[in-house]
Amino acid sequence: MSAGVRYEQASRVYPGGVRAVDKLDMEVPDGEFLVLVGPSGSGKSTALRMLAGLEDIDEGAIHIGDRDVTELPPKDRDIAMVFQSYALYPHMTVADNMGFALKLRGMSSAEITSRVAEAARLLDLTKYLERKPRALSGGQRQRVAMGRAIVREPSVFLMDEPLSNLDAKLRVETRANIAALQRRLGTTTIYVTHDQVEAMTMGDRVAVLKDGLLQQCDTPRTLYDAPENAFVAGFIGSPAMNLATLPLVPGGVQLADLVVPVPADVISQAGSRGLSEVIFGIRPESLRLVGEAEDGFQLVVELVEELGADAYIHGKVGDDRFVVRVDGRTPPRIGDNVRVALRGEGETHSFDPATSERL
Repeated sequence: MSAGVRYEQASRVYPGGVRAVDKLDMEVPDGEFLVLVGPSGSGKSTALRMLAGLEDIDEGAIHIGDRDVTELPPKDRDIAMVFQSYALYPHMTVADNMGFALKLRGMSSAEITSRVAEAARLLDLTKYLERKPRALSGGQRQRVAMGRAIVREPSVFLMDEPLSNLDAKLRVETRANIAALQRRLGTTTIYVTHDQVEAMTMGDRVAVLKDGLLQQCDTPRTLYDAPENAFVAGFIGSPAMNLATLPLVPGGVQLADLVVPVPADVISQAGSRGLSEVIFGIRPESLRLVGEAEDGFQLVVELVEELGADAYIHGKVGDDRFVVRVDGRTPPRIGDNVRVALRGEGETHSFDPATSERL
C-alpha cells in the first residue's frame, strides 16, 4: 500500500540557529521515485530523517498519504529505511534477517515465510536464504537490507546512500536493479545520494538541495536542459557545465575574441535589470574544435582526459577554465593551442550574477 509524501514548510533548526533544512515545500506523488541530491551538508539526509521521524521537525509539517506524521514516532509512520550500512544481524541467516521485523510484529511464521520467499525471488536471493551475512558479498548484503524493507510492505521506502559502500561496477548494476524493482513494486521511494549521475539515472524526478534550501525539483532532463540557477547548472551534469562571468556586448556576450550570441529575451531581461554582465554557461558537449579560419576562441590545452570513445580537454580562456568534449580517437595533446566554437546557438545558458537565477 503506497502513499504520497508532502513536506509543508518543514524546517530542522539546530542549536545556534543553524537551519539544516529550511522551509522545505515538496510533494512526492504516490508511487514516484524521487531522488534528493546535493553536496555534503546540503540537508538531504536530514530531510529524509525528518520524514522517518529520526530528526525533529521544528517548523512546518510532513504528511504521508492523508496522515500528518509530524509528531508520530518512527514505528507508526509506515516507512521502511535502507541505510548505507547494511546493519544485518551477523548471527542470523538471510531469511531470519529479512523476516525479523515481521516476527516482532507477531506475524504468523507461514506469512513471514511467504513474504520472505517473495522478496528473495524479486532480489535473486533465494539460494542464499540459509546463509549468514558473512558468507555474502557487499552487493548481496545490500540486497538483503533491501529485502528486509520490502517484506514490511511499507507505504514509503526511504534510502540513504545505500550504494556508497559498493565498488563502481556493482553500483551501476545495483542502481539499475533498484530502479527496476521500484517500478515493479510501485512503492513511493525517496532516495538520498551525493552522486548526481546516480540521481539522474534513477529518479522520476530529482530534488537538488544546497544549504538546506530546495533549489529545483524536476525531471532529470529538465534539470539538465533548463537549470533554474547557476548552482543547479554547475552541479548537474558530468563533467560540469562551463560557467564564466562575461560582459554583455551588442548581440551577445564577449568570450575572449568571440561574440557569443545569446537569445534576444535574455538580452532584454538583462537590460531591464541593468546588468552589464551575465554568468554564461555552456556544456562541454556543446563546444567543438574548429579550424583556424572559423569563428571561435583560442584554448591552450592543460589536461586531457581520455575515456575511450570521448575525451575531455581542459584549458583556460583568460581567467576562466573551460572543458570541451572531443573525439576520443584523435584528441589534442597537453600544450596544444586549439580553436573552439559553439555547436549551436540554442545551447547556451545565462544567469543573473547577483541572484544566480536563470535569465
